[in-house]
Amino acid sequence: MPLPVPLDLSLTLGVLLEGAGDPCMRLARLDAVRATRTPDGPATLELHVSGAELEVQAWGPGAGWALDHAGELVGLHDDGGHLRRGHSLVRHLQRRLAGLRLGRTRAVFEALVPVIIGQRVTGREARVTHRALVRRYGEPAPGPHDLMLPPAAETIAGLGYYDFHPLGIERQRAATLRRAAVEAPRLECIVTGEPSLARRRLEAVQGVGVWTSGHVARVALGDPDAVILGDWNLPHTVAYALAREERATDDRMLELLAPYPGQRGRVQRLIATACGSAPRRGPRRPFRNLARV
Repeated sequence: MPLPVPLDLSLTLGVLLEGAGDPCMRLARLDAVRATRTPDGPATLELHVSGAELEVQAWGPGAGWALDHAGELVGLHDDGGHLRRGHSLVRHLQRRLAGLRLGRTRAVFEALVPVIIGQRVTGREARVTHRALVRRYGEPAPGPHDLMLPPAAETIAGLGYYDFHPLGIERQRAATLRRAAVEAPRLECIVTGEPSLARRRLEAVQGVGVWTSGHVARVALGDPDAVILGDWNLPHTVAYALAREERATDDRMLELLAPYPGQRGRVQRLIATACGSAPRRGPRRPFRNLARV
């Protein structure tokens, strides 16, 4: 497959990776292997950047679907947003991160699960819990790469609260996961609609708010305007990068992103990828193992 634009797989697909030990994916700058559930069945997709070519190979019943949508996954449809106005830092970051494309998985429930797990916990807690869920309720992925498929929606929908607790998932997040799993067939249909409508459909699921819908719109839909709100750190990170303000609210972050209509999520991601966090004012949140509570 010809590459009309620069492509760094690590930058582009990093939003899909649940830490270095993710059982569903392996990722490097020029190589990626990912296990997924497609509309046609399970698949494992292997990607390799070789010069100006993207080499792709797939296994499993969903291999054809995965190959057909490989270009979308790595953002070959993404025009880069043409960020010629606004803060000079943003233009600099777009040049520096030229290989970062905004792809889309077209897999809504698959994107929802790790984000729901990440609600109100640290990133480390979320990654540990996600790995435990996949290893307990996922399945071996097709192909030679020894990956795991994420749990099917039907599997999650059939679990009781007592099944989630040993994995470190308390009742509230467990209930949200189960509701999302029951709604999964309808939620998958939002990939063909307007992003704003898609987010409203997501947020109609009890327990799914703006933070969760923003992450899912970014990953599953590839929406370049998908701003993540309600995050502990992102408003501070954006404000420090664009205005040297160490603390900010969501409203202030939106003010700073206002010069980039239709591309606010892209700018937020560029900053989060390349810029350090704002100076901290207080201790880090401690790691908790909820499975032991």
